[in-house]
Order: sequence, then C-alpha cells, then structure tokens
Amino acid sequence: MRLGQRAAGAPIADWAERAAVGASTLCLIHCAGLPLLLAVLPALSKLIALPESLHLWMLVVAIPTSGVALLLGKARHRAWLPLLAGGAGLCLLAIGALTLIGGAFETPVTITGSTALVIAHLSNWRLRHRQHDHG
Repeated sequence: MRLGQRAAGAPIADWAERAAVGASTLCLIHCAGLPLLLAVLPALSKLIALPESLHLWMLVVAIPTSGVALLLGKARHRAWLPLLAGGAGLCLLAIGALTLIGGAFETPVTITGSTALVIAHLSNWRLRHRQHDHG
C-alpha cells in the first residue's frame, strides 16, 4: 500500500470501532458513575429515571457495532485475541442485561463486559493501524 492510499474497509472499520468504544465507555459511566452520583445526590434520582430497558437498547447497539468492528479487524490483522475478548465482553453484557436484572451481580458483570469490550476494541484498532505501510 502506498502513502496516501487508504486501506479497503478502513473507514467503516474505524467508524464501527469508534462507535463501539464510545458505547462501551458510556456503559461504564452508566454502570459505575450513575449509581455513585445518585448515592451522593439522592434528589437527582427523582430527576433521572432511566428505564431498565436501557440495558437492552445498549446491548442492541453494542452487538452489531462491536461485531462489525471486531470481524473486520480479524479479517485484516488475523489476530484472534480482540475478537475473543470482544465476544466474551458481549456475552457478559448480555448476561447482565438479560438474566441478572436488578441482582447483586448485574453491575459487576456488566462493568467487566464493558471493560473487556473497550480493551478488545483498542487492541483491534492498534493491530489494524500497526500494519499500515508508512514508507
């Protein structure tokens, strides 16, 4: 590949990767930050009423964006680790959103899944961009 030439599929892969990292980060903020904020400022809990279905909607966004980004990355760099870490993260998010609703383990499982996704996407991104020929 020559300087200035874009890799095939890079723009959509970059977009999907950025969207997936952003969604995972928002999930982390929602899962870890919001309960702390509501504990510190109880009056805020009356103003911010988030439906439980928000977790399902976040999962609906996370699965396709993460799937596209991680699969495109795997096709380009051939490394399995980001795909496996991302798959594990998505499984943990699904478990948290579908089976542990309101339970004591919902938040830790969801935070672990979001963290695994962020790590997977950053690793995927790094591997895809490391292969660029800059000479």
